[in-house]
Amino acid sequence: MVLGDDVEVGSCSSIDRGALGDTVIGNDVKIDSQVQIAHNVIIGDHSALAGCVGIAGSTKVGKHCMLGGGVGLSGHLTICDSVQVTGMSLVTNSIHEPGVYSSGTGAMANSQWRKNAVRFKQLDDIAKRLARLEKNSVINEC
Repeated sequence: MVLGDDVEVGSCSSIDRGALGDTVIGNDVKIDSQVQIAHNVIIGDHSALAGCVGIAGSTKVGKHCMLGGGVGLSGHLTICDSVQVTGMSLVTNSIHEPGVYSSGTGAMANSQWRKNAVRFKQLDDIAKRLARLEKNSVINEC
């Protein structure tokens, strides 16, 4: 494991040593309490991880990134520089554009969540179809 200069690690946090390569924590990285950083993870300079963040193995987090409380990053991902992930978000794909990213919903019965998860991916198309229908309806009323 390689720790950069001026790294802060909160209580009850765990940083695994590398298995195939080093786990690297860059300069001026701030790691809050109860954070889990798995093997072979690389965290870029000047990044901050809030409490209960979990990063799976071989993930690369860029410079100047902020991960809110309870964020989970799946393994073997790349997060580019200057990314903010809001609290309780789950990141399962690499992020290649700087910006703010969010995910997650409030807890509900699993059967309802499963239905909503499928519908959530369809929301944009449904909204566009509805807008077209409403526009046509207004035109037909005239």
